[in-house]
Amino acid sequence: MTTPIRSAFSVEGEGEPLFLIHGIGASRASFAGLVPFLRNDFRCISYDLRGHGVSPKQAPPYTLDDLVEDLEALRKELGIGKAHFAGHSLGGMIGPAYARKYPQHVLTLGLYSTAAFRTEDDSAKVKGVVAAMRTKGIPQVLEALKDRWFTPEFAAVKPEVIARRMQQVIDTDPDVFLSVFDIYAETEMAPWLHEVTHPCLVLTGENDGGCNPRLNRLIAEALPDSELVILPVLRHAILLEAADKVAPPVLEFLRRHKRL
Repeated sequence: MTTPIRSAFSVEGEGEPLFLIHGIGASRASFAGLVPFLRNDFRCISYDLRGHGVSPKQAPPYTLDDLVEDLEALRKELGIGKAHFAGHSLGGMIGPAYARKYPQHVLTLGLYSTAAFRTEDDSAKVKGVVAAMRTKGIPQVLEALKDRWFTPEFAAVKPEVIARRMQQVIDTDPDVFLSVFDIYAETEMAPWLHEVTHPCLVLTGENDGGCNPRLNRLIAEALPDSELVILPVLRHAILLEAADKVAPPVLEFLRRHKRL
């Protein structure tokens, strides 16, 4: 295991702390659309994963435990005892892995657009994407991912948002991007999700190909204390495309599980 980094982070709002964990080739800016809905009730702490945004870039490969330890180092730095944690995509794997290792610091978990219980075919498909990126180049494979991430309707009216997201991936160090994509492709939470006993919100888009409702129903069933929300029409990039649709179930869940 490598030494934890000192993550770059932002804090907005007041109330019980809520750590927000982004996905592959993204940054804390992923939550810029969601935070305005949450900051009146919660102290929202978004941060850049190692090698992403302006956080330090240690030499890959990285492991899921490296990312868990970076989050624990940030919690310690901020002097927070207990907090809510929510993550998107890879972030939805980091959160539960953190809760499993450090359960005493967790109030609730949000697993947004993430995957577990993949079949052999599911696993082969996601690993195939990583392999294709290694052989053909990341930009060459991104075009196919764009259609998995965003609905055609959104693509027609907000092409600049999609272009910015594609550029964000291309600007990420390719070794970092492929290393965290490996974590996402190879992590299987199924054997241990039942150990995570905190209240959990499992949420995904109806048409998310890789993190689909079928897998998310299995995730929700495995977690001892969970609820499932399927957002109609949406694909994978729910935070960028429809933060206004994500916010109501997230806020309702978090408010219900406030300590005070």
